Amino acid sequence: MRERIKPMVRLFIPFIIFLGLSGQAWANRLLIPMDMSQKNHLKAYGIAYWILKSYETEMDWLLNYRGGSFMVPFNQRFATEMTIRGVSYEVISEGQASQILAEVAAPDVNMDAVKLQKAPKVAVYSPKSKLPWDDAVTLVMSYAEIPYDVVYDDEVLNGKLPEYDWLHLHHEDFTGQFGKFYQFKDYPWYREQKREAESTAEKHGFSKVPLMKLAVAKKIAEFVSGGGYMFAMCNATDTYDLALAAEGVDIVEAMYDGDAADPNVNNKLDYSKTMAFHNFKAITNPYQIEFSTIDNQPEERQLSESSDFFTLFQFSAKWDPIPTMLTQNHQTLIKGFLGQTTAFKNQYIKPEVVVMAETKNAGTGEARYIHSTFGKGFFTFYGGHDPEDYQHRIGEEPTDLNLHPTSAGYRLILNNILFPAAKKKKLKT
Repeated sequence: MRERIKPMVRLFIPFIIFLGLSGQAWANRLLIPMDMSQKNHLKAYGIAYWILKSYETEMDWLLNYRGGSFMVPFNQRFATEMTIRGVSYEVISEGQASQILAEVAAPDVNMDAVKLQKAPKVAVYSPKSKLPWDDAVTLVMSYAEIPYDVVYDDEVLNGKLPEYDWLHLHHEDFTGQFGKFYQFKDYPWYREQKREAESTAEKHGFSKVPLMKLAVAKKIAEFVSGGGYMFAMCNATDTYDLALAAEGVDIVEAMYDGDAADPNVNNKLDYSKTMAFHNFKAITNPYQIEFSTIDNQPEERQLSESSDFFTLFQFSAKWDPIPTMLTQNHQTLIKGFLGQTTAFKNQYIKPEVVVMAETKNAGTGEARYIHSTFGKGFFTFYGGHDPEDYQHRIGEEPTDLNLHPTSAGYRLILNNILFPAAKKKKLKT
């Protein structure tokens, strides 16, 4: 009997091996869903970036398909890494993948597939000294395991920006007023920030910090105009345009730069030099922690935390792929959050700028998330400080994103990081 069984065993073992291997052969794609079935949306972006950077493998970004899902050729290393990082995925056949691609390509559906080809090289414009507040972009990039370099005034003025594809502006005050935090002038972090800025300005031949910050802002504008991508949040948005508009005009009072501001500032602003905003006025009171009339301030918004939400607009995936990419999400109603610059009043947004999200019940009306071209490049401004901390205060602990792995507000940041990886094609906006 034993002799009769052995030949059967020898035949059965190869059949088992074939079944195991054929399961992988038939399963030719990995689908990373980005709808409510995804356990960790934020780390899913990190997986996408890791695949693009480490393996130089193209992937499909399925716009408006299950929350903006990703699809990549099957690789066991990819699947293992997703399991390690807690990212949900589905193994699908080549036939199923073809069906999905056909579905999103159908002319009667608002979906499309965009090829992601190469991971962008990322830089964050941020001071080297420690500040008593965190930055949402660096928080989420660290959590998602997306690498980035830190650059600041020295690197920008020395011409380093062309080495990068994507630049984030930390919560910077480009007017040279140190955030208008004069009430904190005796705090060690404020003194260090001021000392560092004045030292750098002197090293580069500038008589005061506002002149250096203007030069930095213009270098960044050259980077974007030449084809770079810039993303900014909070007061790095309106102070950036204010600095450009005020070229040649002193808008800074003596406690910040040693001499008085021009009393006719608001008659001399040049809006032709700005990226996103026009017709605004500078707020010249040095003790008021507001820089311009662009920001929709809390007393004007008349919203409580429980009623503060903004809505993402829907765009045509086939005709407007850029804003469609930038608004991919599993939710369209997003929790609001405050910042030194919270939101942008609609009347100050240039007509060519695309508004991608707004708060409809915020008093005078406001945009929260805007995007446009500038020269050969692009920029996106996102109002507020921290999408998962409604009113983040100086000195508070950073947000623990382990508690918010499916944050819809943080997803908007990560959309911007992957956007430069998209294969260039003729765009409608």
